[in-house]
Parts: sequence; structure tokens; C-alpha cells
Amino acid sequence: QVQLVESGGGSVQAGGSLRLSCAASGYTYSTYCMGWFRQAPGKEREGVAFIGSGSTRYVDSVKGRFTISKDSAKNTLYLQMNSLKPEDTAMYYCAARNQVDVACFRGVGFAYWGQGIQVAVSS
Repeated sequence: QVQLVESGGGSVQAGGSLRLSCAASGYTYSTYCMGWFRQAPGKEREGVAFIGSGSTRYVDSVKGRFTISKDSAKNTLYLQMNSLKPEDTAMYYCAARNQVDVACFRGVGFAYWGQGIQVAVSS
């Protein structure tokens, strides 16, 4: 059974940094597409960053500020968030899709989700 557990969230002032981690278990990590999503109060969930088969993709609003990476030996996914802005405030979710394809990088068809972790950025 696939399990994803996020950690590393919290509160930070604008311009600060946080690193989110997602510990994964229950599947062959290297063959999966992984992603970070977020949902702010009153807004729809959006895909933030995706990684699979050595490729990455970011939503325009975080390009140049966020970096997605993974450590296959540790089965852990990361999201390094720099130059944080108040509009980055949201619940962040780690997710996995068992195929690296076009849908992966569009944030579609992710079957496995973590419980979410809060990120709050104050101005």
C-alpha cells in the first residue's frame, strides 16, 4: 500500500525559505511520477511542481523560487521553497502517480496523496 507522509511545513516571513519533505513507502519510487500540490482557503487545488524520469515541471508562479527533487535511496521527495510570498500560503500535498507521462506533468491522475501540511507566509 502506497503511503506518503509530508513534513517540514510551518510559518515564515515573506522572503524566507522552507523545505518540505515527503517520505514515501509501498512502491518502486523510481518508476513513479511525484508531485507537490497546494490548496489555499477558498481556492482550487493547483499543481505546483512535478518530477519524473529526471524531468521536472513547475507552475509559472513558483518558477525560479521552488525546486523539486527526490532522494531515491531514502524514498523521499523534497520541495525547497525560497523567496516565499504571502500568496504561497496554503496546505501543501505530496502525491504520486504510477506512470511518468504527459498527464504526470499536467498534474492529472495522481492516485496517492499525503495528508497535507500547512505553509503560512506572513508579510
